[in-house]
Amino acid sequence: MQKLKCRVKSVYAGPADDAGHSASACIEFALDGIVGSPHRRYLRRTWQGDKQPQGTVRRNERQWSAVSMEELAEITEALDLDRPLSATTLKANLCLEGVGNFSRLPKGTILRFPSGAELIVEEYNPPCFDMGKAIAADYETRSGKPLADTDFPKAAKLMRGVVGVVDVAGTVSAGDEVTVEIYATPPWLARPAD
Repeated sequence: MQKLKCRVKSVYAGPADDAGHSASACIEFALDGIVGSPHRRYLRRTWQGDKQPQGTVRRNERQWSAVSMEELAEITEALDLDRPLSATTLKANLCLEGVGNFSRLPKGTILRFPSGAELIVEEYNPPCFDMGKAIAADYETRSGKPLADTDFPKAAKLMRGVVGVVDVAGTVSAGDEVTVEIYATPPWLARPAD
């Protein structure tokens, strides 16, 4: 596995209401998710457009979400926003700094924290239309051109961050150094070339 280092810029916990999460000094990860989060559970019901029919009970692969400062800056620039897009606007739990192409981390990538907490990336978190509507209503562009509801989903494609599960419980704090172990197929699983 390739390893790289990055840093936790900010952490967010609490209900994901219209104002977004509240910034915290640290958040506690239990095996079923973030303590105090409405997404804290082992199971969830699917929604329209999910992998299974809407309402299906399935494993919760979305116990936490994370974005990167680098991708937030790219989305801000692409949308020509008059102020930086924030992790709280995207209702993320973690904002990391120092990982390029963060949203493209493969499934199975491990985020290791000083407390011993380990988070596993499950999948890319696609930008949604409802978030696009909220951003269009709350943000303005530097040029004065109004934002359309569909601008954010287009600009944030493959840059909306990732979601995942808790593998080892622990605390994550703003300022923590994170070791990112990027998943790669183990040699013993690779098929020999014909």
